[in-house]
Amino acid sequence: MNEVFLDTETTGLKFREGHRIVEIACIETKDLIPTGNIFHKFINPMRSVPEEAFKIHGFSEQFLQDKETFDQIADDFLKFIKDKKIIIHNAPFDLGFLDGELALLKKQKIEKKLVTDSLELARNKFPGTSNSLDSLCKRFNIDLSKRTKHNALLDCDLLREVYINLLDVKEPKFNLSNNSSDQNFNKTNNYNKLILKISDHELRKHKNFLKSELKKNFY
Repeated sequence: MNEVFLDTETTGLKFREGHRIVEIACIETKDLIPTGNIFHKFINPMRSVPEEAFKIHGFSEQFLQDKETFDQIADDFLKFIKDKKIIIHNAPFDLGFLDGELALLKKQKIEKKLVTDSLELARNKFPGTSNSLDSLCKRFNIDLSKRTKHNALLDCDLLREVYINLLDVKEPKFNLSNNSSDQNFNKTNNYNKLILKISDHELRKHKNFLKSELKKNFY
């Protein structure tokens, strides 16, 4: 099963208070390695963008006014995430908005059994500390220099790196075991296993040398 790292940006904190999604991003991976498949949309929320929200993500009403609405992108979004493991940081927040938007369209909500909340993983691993995405990136020495504002697509990429560290696995790599450098390395190893046999004459000379040196330096 492929994975999808998912993040959203919104006009506020709660869907039931009338706030809506303004950006949604998904990065698909296979065994945590990016496949190159990305779903990314800016969304016209059909409402105002409060100053507090604008300060966080920087998407103004003017910028969003000519973008697609959620109902126009919903089917493509559901197709992208179908039958994939979905990894979200603070899943209840994003799912609250996504399920709310889908319910308005009378579409099926996201299957919770497919969702992994990386925030829960972090809280179990580092109880009593801040486990925001920023804090975890700093803990794992992940570069945050590009994160001047919240951005769903960038945050998905950062979340993938955080998630790998939370699982205590190394950054996945492609299998390059058949390349020429590996073959040369194996040849070197075989060469180093060569055992040299010392002659009886050389052994006798070595023993005589040790005897003379021990007598000379004994005190």
